Amino acid sequence: MVTLKIKRQKSGPVINRHPWVFSQALRDIPDNLKPGAPVRLINENGGFLASGYFNSYSQITVRIWGYDENEEIDKNFFVKRIKKAYEIRREYVESTKTDSYRLINGENDFLPGLIIDKYNDYLVMQCHTRGIECWKDNIVKALIETIKPMGIYERSDIPSRKNIERLENQSGLLYGSVPDLIIIKENGFNFFVDVKQGQKTGFYLDQRDKRQALLKYVKDKSVLNCFSYTGAFSVYALAGGAQRITSVDASSASLELAKENIKLNKLDIGKCEFICDDVKKYLKNVSDERFNLIILDPPAFIKDRRKKKEGLVGYRGINEMALRILTENGILATCSCSAHLSLQDFRYLLVELGGRVRKSLQFLETYTHGIDHAELAPFIEGEYLKCFFIIT
Repeated sequence: MVTLKIKRQKSGPVINRHPWVFSQALRDIPDNLKPGAPVRLINENGGFLASGYFNSYSQITVRIWGYDENEEIDKNFFVKRIKKAYEIRREYVESTKTDSYRLINGENDFLPGLIIDKYNDYLVMQCHTRGIECWKDNIVKALIETIKPMGIYERSDIPSRKNIERLENQSGLLYGSVPDLIIIKENGFNFFVDVKQGQKTGFYLDQRDKRQALLKYVKDKSVLNCFSYTGAFSVYALAGGAQRITSVDASSASLELAKENIKLNKLDIGKCEFICDDVKKYLKNVSDERFNLIILDPPAFIKDRRKKKEGLVGYRGINEMALRILTENGILATCSCSAHLSLQDFRYLLVELGGRVRKSLQFLETYTHGIDHAELAPFIEGEYLKCFFIIT
């Protein structure tokens, strides 16, 4: 195991257990280190600080995964990490009503760069970094031993692999067999999930608690679900007693699966309208219609810091248009999954829009990550999701 020395003035974040080590924090970096190589981090006096893997010679050089100097990095290392994460989810998330959740949340579960989502008896895996990619075989073996899934499918097809890590995208079966559509259970509702072709790993598991919260607001309401994807919020709205619901998404395939999810839960599809359109265009052209409740759950408009201004224009646009077509005492459930937009900045953006549309906004509830997306205290960079329930 390679030993790397942390500069005295740069040791604070490591001591406070931040999972990233930047190149300028290291006294020196040996040549010819391969991605994934296990490393020991020591202080200027030779004292052990942490262990991790070398990722690359770029800005984030080491990603930390442990604080036990004697821990060996083999299949059992991954078994131990996965077991710990699994126990938390089984105790606080899994139940007779929910069988699907995020099992491994990267740095936050001490496996930096790795995402694993559990869909019923199947697992979907994403390797985000060069370093974790090297340990894929050990991780798969550990998952088989620990979780005993019927199949494991890889969806390492995210933009950051090519743009940042210089890795080719990888998708395909890693173990067992995985059907084209998996039926999962969430809070007592059933959903078809396309883990092979769907967005992200197939389903937005991080919105489970927000969908549950929606139930209390929808009775007898006319609901507009924007960026509806496969209709999860629409299912909850109908189950909660919505009078009618309009689902808008740019993907016709997603809307078809949304229809199937309505039917799967034996809900009245006659109360539903499905519109395949760009949400911004739809909101702009629907100004003569009014809704009692609007859900805005867009993709990340701010992909990186350089595009923050452009992304803010997008968030302002959809939220202003939504506020203008809300009825008096209407509810806006608005979300952002952009890591580069803080919760405070998102709130301030909405405050400005309230003044612009001349409506007083009351924040009823605020949500961030769910239990299965737990965050390490020092890892502020891992924050991304925020959701406000607002009454006008």
